[in-house]
Amino acid sequence: MADTTYLDWPFFEARHRELAQAVDAWAAQNISQDHGHDVDAECRALVKALGAGGWLKHAVGESAQAMDARAICLIRETLARHSGLADFAFAMQGLGSGAISLHGTPEQRERYLSRVARGEAISAFALSEPDAGSDVAAMQCSARQDADHYVLDGEKTWISNGGIADFYVVFARTGEAPGARGISAFIVEAGTRGFEIAERIEVIAPHPLARLRFTGCRVPAGQRLGAAGEGFKVAMRTLDVFRTSVAAAALGFARRAFDEALARATTRRMFNGVLADFQLTQAKLAQMATAIDSAALLTYRAAWRRDRGEPVTKDAAMAKLTATENAQQVIDAAVQMFGGLGVVSEQPVERLYREIRALRIYEGATEVQQLIIGRELLREAGAAKAA
Repeated sequence: MADTTYLDWPFFEARHRELAQAVDAWAAQNISQDHGHDVDAECRALVKALGAGGWLKHAVGESAQAMDARAICLIRETLARHSGLADFAFAMQGLGSGAISLHGTPEQRERYLSRVARGEAISAFALSEPDAGSDVAAMQCSARQDADHYVLDGEKTWISNGGIADFYVVFARTGEAPGARGISAFIVEAGTRGFEIAERIEVIAPHPLARLRFTGCRVPAGQRLGAAGEGFKVAMRTLDVFRTSVAAAALGFARRAFDEALARATTRRMFNGVLADFQLTQAKLAQMATAIDSAALLTYRAAWRRDRGEPVTKDAAMAKLTATENAQQVIDAAVQMFGGLGVVSEQPVERLYREIRALRIYEGATEVQQLIIGRELLREAGAAKAA
């Protein structure tokens, strides 16, 4: 049983504690531990189930103020402890529609958000390109205006929900200014002429992932999100909400690995005792528990500050960096405690070992988070000096 004493921390209100308990009870009843081979079908089913359960409404806010970062984080942590794919299904409904929540017109919000919240439409966030991942300013996908349409040309890759999404929030260069200031965001529906799934991508922790191609893809101007040239701001505001939740997912993985390791250590018979009798094991368990709590403190501080309307760029980067790196260490230690059984396919700790690796890369790799933190520290120091 995962430790839930952190819910007593002052970051949370009573409604958050009730939410975490309700999601955990729902997940125990509704999420299967038997993973099939049709990941697309499983993901679609999870989206529908999460919508029917009422959980997706927490990921899909009608405005920036309506999005509760602490609720999103608690749901992701809880789902990740039960199933990596369930966490993925929830998170992508939020990330894929987040730009619409934050910058959409009333008509765009009405058209898309309620369907996403009910699990009736699957969303995707298309930012990365073959040569533009962390360096968004290097984006090559273009959109030129042609009367009352925009014409998109180029590619996107590493797009989660690629191939199963009903619509994609796509970022493309419109040229109002050089670099990141000349990018705009568009809602592109699946099936639009000139838009195709160029390649499905298989990764170590299976989930829907694809490379997208746009060739003379005509999108109505009314599908643009926000003002022309403000796509970078749209993307960063969306990521600021959901980056902290990546840390929460890592926490969920780490807590599940710790629970598995603790159960193994206290029951695995060896040398006339159990594995937990050894001081080496006790020291490792202590390191694992400390790594989890330190990550949780940073994660929920960032979410709490975001909900208070405070700047969270540095806090979110610290949370994501620490939680994902610490979870990798915790899960690796759990695998080690399981010995040979730890690398058997589809064992819980083996699945977690595959699940955690991507979190250290997507939505800003660990190295990028270090750059963000360093940049923010220097900016703060400069501001203090100027004052």
